[in-house]
Amino acid sequence: MRVIMSNILAIYRRELQSYFASPLAYAIAGVFWLLSGVFFVTILGGITQQVAYADSAGYASPIDVPYQFLQFFLGTLGSVALFILPILSMGLYAEERKRGTLELLATSPITNWAVALGKLLGVVTFFVTMVLPLLIYEAIVFSSTTPPFNFTVVLVAHLGLILLAAAILSLGMFVSSLTDSTILAAIGTFGLVLFLWIVEVLGQKLGGPVGAALSHISLLKHYNNLTQGILDSSSLVLFASYIVLGLFLTAQSIDAFRFQRS
Repeated sequence: MRVIMSNILAIYRRELQSYFASPLAYAIAGVFWLLSGVFFVTILGGITQQVAYADSAGYASPIDVPYQFLQFFLGTLGSVALFILPILSMGLYAEERKRGTLELLATSPITNWAVALGKLLGVVTFFVTMVLPLLIYEAIVFSSTTPPFNFTVVLVAHLGLILLAAAILSLGMFVSSLTDSTILAAIGTFGLVLFLWIVEVLGQKLGGPVGAALSHISLLKHYNNLTQGILDSSSLVLFASYIVLGLFLTAQSIDAFRFQRS
């Protein structure tokens, strides 16, 4: 077990260092921060104007500004993640294929599961570093609310964002292991994730047991549950299942690659 953990840690460090040394990764982070900042100001300003209009019109129904802002903002970040995360995951294995180093990984003493897990942990950690600055802005907003906002809801909502990212990156890693083209890997991941994002709409139209099953595998449905502060076990299980599925399929893909080379 100690050897496996050290192998995972070695792959994790290697992968994380590659992201912090990549100009593309910094460009992705810059675009993410720019879009997040624009949406942050736009959503907060829109809700503030809505409250001001309600007060001037004499509406008695109160508006929970922090809660509405959190839902709208993280909902928007989830949509942005659909475009950002496939680009982050596209080179996880496709670059290894292109450089000819995938065969070395496939035939190394390190198990395919350990390699896949180390790579996934590295890219998820990089995404977490992209999200951390946003927490500073949110903390400033939520700290000035009266009555004080429940920060447990904030933590659960951001846990949902991290789990969503981990699930998408895990599936994207599998797609990346199938090709040596990073562009194809990004497009394939985006198509797969977009289907899992909107499959709830298809399930609602079909109805019945099939429709219920399709709705249950929707990323959007379970992500919305967590952004509302609902720590639902079914949502946690679903995201964990997608993460494990991506790891399993990636390991099987590398096994097939090694079998073809032998």
